[in-house]
Amino acid sequence: MRFFITTLGCKVNQYESQAMEQRLRELGHTEVAPGEDFDLAIVNTCSVTAVADKKNRNVIRRLRKQCPEAVLAVCGCYSQVKPEDARSLGADVISGSGERTVFLELALQTLADRQRRESLDSALKRREFERLPAGGLSTRTRAMLKVQDGCSNFCSYCIIPYARGPVRSLPLDAALAQVRELVGAGYQEIVVTGIEIASWGVDLDRTTGKRERLPQLVDAVCRAAAPVRIRLGSLEPRIIDEAFCALLQGHANLCPHFHLSMQSGSDTVLARMRRHYDTARYSESVALLKRYFPGCAVTTDMIVGFPGETEAEFQESLSFLRKCGFASMHVFPYSRRPGTPADQMPGQLGNAVKEERSAAAIAVAEEMNRSFRASMVGTVQAVLFEEPAGTLWTGHAPNSIRVYAPGEALHNRILPVRITGLYEDGVLGAPQAENRE
Repeated sequence: MRFFITTLGCKVNQYESQAMEQRLRELGHTEVAPGEDFDLAIVNTCSVTAVADKKNRNVIRRLRKQCPEAVLAVCGCYSQVKPEDARSLGADVISGSGERTVFLELALQTLADRQRRESLDSALKRREFERLPAGGLSTRTRAMLKVQDGCSNFCSYCIIPYARGPVRSLPLDAALAQVRELVGAGYQEIVVTGIEIASWGVDLDRTTGKRERLPQLVDAVCRAAAPVRIRLGSLEPRIIDEAFCALLQGHANLCPHFHLSMQSGSDTVLARMRRHYDTARYSESVALLKRYFPGCAVTTDMIVGFPGETEAEFQESLSFLRKCGFASMHVFPYSRRPGTPADQMPGQLGNAVKEERSAAAIAVAEEMNRSFRASMVGTVQAVLFEEPAGTLWTGHAPNSIRVYAPGEALHNRILPVRITGLYEDGVLGAPQAENRE
């Protein structure tokens, strides 16, 4: 059987798609490249914004048109919160954001008998963490380790708690077992991921009798993986305190890249968003990271045009961005999500205002990114090379910045590279002789 998997959205979706691909390969099935005919197409969807929903629909329609007789199976957050849309688009198998193993079984059954099937649950009632094999797709460069699922923050704009359910954590011993497997498989970097990894462990106290949280998990993972790199997924800023930094600063294999979710640099907007911190607490987190991890990259996300956002509040946010000095950031115009409190808030802004503010925020982001990349010139970075890029090879420095350098057959190698200048979306470098002493 020929199958094709397409993934939209976050790293958790990517992880889960990788696990499904691995299982199908183990069963003897063959993955095809984009554009090739398939017998089964799996669409792992995202529903974080209205734009994401539109992308889901476009992908489903395109795949249905490409191979009308194939089985089309849809899973993920979009089909969790809008299963009726998946039905209307002609999906043969519909599942939500959980039970990937069951979903695959249903898809294979439908391949055999052509009967439509659905497996949907109430995400808010989930209490167990679904264990899937960790790993990567077709290369052995970077693997993802999912340690947590769900979110209980209920920010006023976000549908994810309803799509993913409450916090569930992978126990520490199971996480370490997967880390050892990934190290043995030859991966050079492991990305610790989840829907909201800062909440890891809050649900385990009642079963383990221990109060272990994300810092203890990362400490143990870094020790088990050394010298393989460990990179952290998105962090809630309140997890960053003196204890976090003091415990983890000594790990040479912890990548100095910290993505701190921000969303707004205005305290009044943060309050309407129901974020659980203010700009003072966020600034404290950034300062701690830069003190304990000199030269680290702090990156973030920002939503512009939130309901009721005034021009003064937006200018506060721009000033706060410059104060933090982010290495890079993603800027998103606010997207209304039916079923969330923000959808009913007064002061909904028009697209023109959102686009204007997005452009202004992106300009500040590009300025900060260029400044951060320029600060790397003259330094030597241990670059994990991933793929060719024209006549050069490209990979990432520990701080996440993309590095371009000349060379041959560099895939999955970590080499010292002296940074010589800015180049495209990253920096240009010259590989140095390896110290083999």
